[in-house]
Order: sequence, then structure tokens, then C-alpha cells
Amino acid sequence: MKSDGYRGIGLCGAHRVGKTTLAQAVSQAAGIPFLKTHTSLLFTQKGLDPAQPMPFTTRLSIQREILAAAVAVWSRAAGRFISDRTPLDMAAYTLADVQGTTPGSDALLQYLEECVLHTNRFFSTLVVIPPGIPLVREPGKAALHEAYIEHVHTLVVGLCHDPRILAGVHLVPREVLSLNARVQRTLSLITQPDG
Repeated sequence: MKSDGYRGIGLCGAHRVGKTTLAQAVSQAAGIPFLKTHTSLLFTQKGLDPAQPMPFTTRLSIQREILAAAVAVWSRAAGRFISDRTPLDMAAYTLADVQGTTPGSDALLQYLEECVLHTNRFFSTLVVIPPGIPLVREPGKAALHEAYIEHVHTLVVGLCHDPRILAGVHLVPREVLSLNARVQRTLSLITQPDG
């Protein structure tokens, strides 16, 4: 499934890597609308803490709701936009909870397929933002654990390079840490002919 005319720029990556701040800054610099997703809000509404372990069936259920809410946001786009999250981020968080005996593999595989389809529907460019900036703890945010953040980052990179993904994929180098440098790098990536 190719894009329905949407030309989203999706910032991908683990939590606490600066995606929202970067998306806002790129939006302002390039004049591209920023479509913010609200993952933490959905966890709060369900009385869940994303930093705490939860049964996999609960994780999959909340991730489905997060995807549906984000699709509703992206569907309102009237052209090019930038988002601080993509369906592949959601897939990565779901996969991060999978263990060798996790139940519900059929439901998981269906969800992952939905994530791929929605990525191809809404996004023409994916920019992977690596870990590296100083971590700041905030209530209602996912676990502030460097190894877990690396785990999710690795899953995101792998998902972005799945051959089913039709969007152009760019990786911001790990040594690019300042907000200004990340904005300039992202602007250079999204203004390339395939970006």
C-alpha cells in the first residue's frame, strides 16, 4: 500500500531521545505542520504507567489504541507534515515486551502488519533519531533505562529497514547531539530529492 497522498516525515526512535522537541523545531524552521501524537496521555487515561511492566495482552491492547489515535491525527493532514512518532515506534515498543513464551503471536503479527501498512500510508520519509542526549526523568514516560532505550532503538532501526517499508529512511549520526545540529541535519535530509 503506497501513500494516499500523505507525505509525512516521521521521526523514529526510542523514548527520551528528543523526537518531540526536534519535530517542533523542524516544523518551525521549515514551515511544515507538526502533528503531535499523545502516547503518554493514553497510558494515563487507562491508569497505566508505561515505565512499569504489564501483561503482554495489556501492552498489545494499549498499543492498538495508541496506533488508532495516531492514525486519527495523521489522517487530518492536508499535505506534508512532521510527526514525533511513527507506527514503527509503536511496533518496536510492542516487540520489546515479547519473551520466548509470550502468548498471542497471531494478534501480534496482525498488529505489526497494521504498523507497516500505516507507515506506508502516511510517511514518505523516516528519520531515525539515536540515543545520546542526556536523559531526563518525567512522570508518565517510558522507563528511563539506557539499555532498554538502546534495545528499542535497535528494534526501530531494524523495522525501518524491513523491505516492506516504502519510505526513504535516514539515520541521524549518534555524534549529532545538539538541538541545532539535529535540526540542520534533519532539514538537510528532508530536503533531499528522495526526502
